Amino acid sequence: MICVYGAGSVGCYVGGRLAAGGAEVVFVGRERIAAEVATHGLTVTDLHGAELRVESPRYGTAPVAGADLVLLTVKSAATAEAADALAPHLEAGTVVVSLQNGLRNAAVLRERLPQARVLAGTVGFNVVHAGPGRFHQGTAGDLGVEDHAALDAFAPDFARAGLPLVRERDLAGVQAAKLLLNLNNAVNALSGLPLKTELSQRDYRRCLALAQREALAAYRAAGVRPAKSAGLDPRLLPVLLGLPDALFTRAAAKMLAMDPHARSSTWEDLEAGRPTEVDYLNGEIAALAAEHGTAAPVNRRLTALVHAAERGGRRDWTGAALLAELRRAA
Repeated sequence: MICVYGAGSVGCYVGGRLAAGGAEVVFVGRERIAAEVATHGLTVTDLHGAELRVESPRYGTAPVAGADLVLLTVKSAATAEAADALAPHLEAGTVVVSLQNGLRNAAVLRERLPQARVLAGTVGFNVVHAGPGRFHQGTAGDLGVEDHAALDAFAPDFARAGLPLVRERDLAGVQAAKLLLNLNNAVNALSGLPLKTELSQRDYRRCLALAQREALAAYRAAGVRPAKSAGLDPRLLPVLLGLPDALFTRAAAKMLAMDPHARSSTWEDLEAGRPTEVDYLNGEIAALAAEHGTAAPVNRRLTALVHAAERGGRRDWTGAALLAELRRAA
């Protein structure tokens, strides 16, 4: 049995694909989503036109015993709480995969779940809640996971689901590379625009490039080596983002391979009135920089602006205005 713990947008999408492919899946999450899928079932779609339906998903609000694999998809701030809730229900050797944003969740899980085999993972695509019981993958990408023989038993389930596990020897580098791209979540949420529209405008991309340059400096200081992002050496990403729009559109076709309505998870959280994960994205870079003697004022300012938006602050920044604000901070 596969348990998806913290089944919101990402958890419902990944678990829904697995269930539609024939795997035994139990979803655990909030009462709101439990009621929603009980009424409407669970439908998952993607940017390539796939549409899969699970009529009666098993969705509860409390941990269950007997899982062979746990996919943890809670927000990063809830990692410790989730681990403590899961601990009494896990047998020795249960595989727990963190499919979460940020860099440190697997370490938290290993400390609190010593009986489990904890593996770090990444979700390399965007998922949005697209309506009652509907969850949509809006961008291309893979499921990455720290390579381990314990995954062998589950690989066929993911392959049948159309979500093959990409097993990485250097998952830390993949996580660091993903975070470079996820620094755009704040920019996107503050723009109020779909991702593709936002990334098609040079001033917004320049905002992201400022944040990425700080991240790359923090990584160097910390000895972190990010893997390639969107097929590129990560050091070239800020340069690519600064190109004029016409050149960027041609040079970054892979980065722009997304549904025109796709939005960031930070935007979705703001729309729903939920706390965002900005402290584990831009805030993570600010913290890493402080730990290793570098500065990250742009990422600190983006973090503060998103927190202000959580309290009802501005969410309609133009690219020019946001760029000017971040340059003042820098």
